[in-house]
Amino acid sequence: MRNLEPAAMAPYIDHTLLAADASRAQVATLCEEARRYGFYSVCVNSAQVPHAAQYLSGSAVKVCAVVGFPLGAGLSEAKGFEAERAIAAGAGEIDMVLNIGWLKEGLFDQVRADIAQVLKACGSVPLKVILETCLLDDAQKVRACEICRELGVAFVKTSTGFSRSGATLEDVTLMRRTVGPDIGVKASGGVRDYATALAMIEAGATRLGSSSGIVIVSDAKAQGEGY
Repeated sequence: MRNLEPAAMAPYIDHTLLAADASRAQVATLCEEARRYGFYSVCVNSAQVPHAAQYLSGSAVKVCAVVGFPLGAGLSEAKGFEAERAIAAGAGEIDMVLNIGWLKEGLFDQVRADIAQVLKACGSVPLKVILETCLLDDAQKVRACEICRELGVAFVKTSTGFSRSGATLEDVTLMRRTVGPDIGVKASGGVRDYATALAMIEAGATRLGSSSGIVIVSDAKAQGEGY
């Protein structure tokens, strides 16, 4: 793993476009790039799922939809419904934002129920739970990971990429140590080059969320800011 060449990073990457003003043409380009480079999935807002699924028809590239994004503060029933409808439209994975306010307040039963509602809606479709680690202390990160581990979600994920900061090596290490070997860890937010991507994988990440996937697999320099 530690000797991964840049091109070998492609299966780790969720090629991401979550801008509020993303157009169908941009989603089409995202999907074409994912096909060309062999990324694991494209990650889009739920309203873009039907278009992405159409563009990727016949491809091995999955469509990942975000739910309750980017704040996580909506009704659990609404999150569950969004996940259900996104899956019906062609999503093969769901990334949900947990209720960060509840977690910080210590309302762990409510946090568990929130995640469980979406997990039930997902059925056999893998669920990733976004913690938004930049807003949490280490004890809160650990408790969130413990809840996710107990529920049996597919992944815990560091960040939305829309808050104060994104993934850190320290958070990925902490999350991997807490969830153990059987749950995935997705590093997202600020993963914009090959060196950072490799470091995240070495720290325990098994998936990377990035809008800079082409930069990563080409071992090029990132231009400007990105997810």
